[in-house]
Amino acid sequence: MTDPQSANHSMGPAFSRRSVLGGIGVGAALAGMPSTALAQALGAQGLGPNFPGLTKIINDYVSEKKVAGMLAAIGFGQADPQVISAGTLKLGGETPVGMNTLWRMYSQTKPVTGMATMLLIEDGLLSLDQPVSDIFPEFKDMQVLVDPEGALEDTVAAKQPITIRQLQTHTAGLGYTIVSKGPIQKAYLEAGLTPGRVSRNPIPGVDAGAPTPDIMTFVKRLAEMPLVYQPGTQWSYSLSHDVLSAVIEKISGKTLDAFLQERMFGPLGMKDMFYHVPAERASDLADNYAPFAGSLIPIDPGATSIYLDKPAFAFGSTGLVGTAADYDKFLKMLVGFGTVGDVQIMKPETAKLGMSNLLPEGASTKGTWVVNHGFGAGGRSGLGTAASPKGTFGWGGAAGTSAFVDTERGLRAGGYTQYIPSNSYPFQSEFPKYVYADLLGMAPQAGEGKTSP
Repeated sequence: MTDPQSANHSMGPAFSRRSVLGGIGVGAALAGMPSTALAQALGAQGLGPNFPGLTKIINDYVSEKKVAGMLAAIGFGQADPQVISAGTLKLGGETPVGMNTLWRMYSQTKPVTGMATMLLIEDGLLSLDQPVSDIFPEFKDMQVLVDPEGALEDTVAAKQPITIRQLQTHTAGLGYTIVSKGPIQKAYLEAGLTPGRVSRNPIPGVDAGAPTPDIMTFVKRLAEMPLVYQPGTQWSYSLSHDVLSAVIEKISGKTLDAFLQERMFGPLGMKDMFYHVPAERASDLADNYAPFAGSLIPIDPGATSIYLDKPAFAFGSTGLVGTAADYDKFLKMLVGFGTVGDVQIMKPETAKLGMSNLLPEGASTKGTWVVNHGFGAGGRSGLGTAASPKGTFGWGGAAGTSAFVDTERGLRAGGYTQYIPSNSYPFQSEFPKYVYADLLGMAPQAGEGKTSP
């Protein structure tokens, strides 16, 4: 259990996240750019594109001291990624950021937990539309708030059970202290339903809440709370992937971190992904900052980071700290539909299902970060439109990171930096646009290269 003096801060209203991968928005040009055109563009460049636009953006962020360091890793197929980087682990520091720098992934953890859940579905131990009450009876006969911001006593009975599909897609009706308001947010804070760590020190305007309990106590307390929406009806960012962390532990008999090590991290050679950063790796952990009045305020220096403390459990929603090199291996596995080289993590059909639109029929996304998009196993999923390209899947994190794959074009990309809240700058939400803009600029135009009749 986390020491309350360590400020196991929930990411409260001041740290609410905006859209990640929202409106990839490169329009009809991308929709009409098949993988063959991309391959031609890459071939014309020899080893691949140089991403001049993205390179300038990264260099500008660092030179203007908006961030201490920033890095992008972009790969095609199973090839090694191209790396663009600038800056250092801390402002005024001497150690440059690189592929072995440790970054707080925050919600980039969700797709990892989502795909871990898909492994149990592949194993036949779970099914997408299975009620969670089969695993945790506490979630049977849930109550739902009449008003999501209203009195906790004013409830009606849930019309349907919470399912694994709903947990994967944030449609289970659960709340989240970073988006919920009113009495339910206060109740979550008082119960320690705050699986996210920011700083050891108090942060002005942010209620740290009670210490987060062990995972099974966490689940019990959460099940005692009313839901904010009827299950299956509304996309609403939530604690669902922490419940999936408990589901994985209950079904597999292993904690989430142990399960991931056995089924994913170990086989893929992901040696630098941590829920608890070892003391000897503190020197590799980038400082995390809060932009304020044109300056960067260090809120979690790597040398004394709260991530050097053991968490209450392996948070399925926010807990991972890792390198761009290791997260790229996870993305490479997705682009390879479950396989990297001769290592198969999951069957192709499992990977494709996890990256597909799993939203329950009729679930509303109106007014949310995923409007006009699908949602899969912990990440936004492309619907095959200009705004939501087919084959895209990914998510970002509260400290400004962003990662996605485009299986139609064999593309994977991760952007890394450390500032919170993520909407302080547009880097996270615009990162896919930066990547595609450079690619589109190098793609052959219609008729280019053809000889006249």
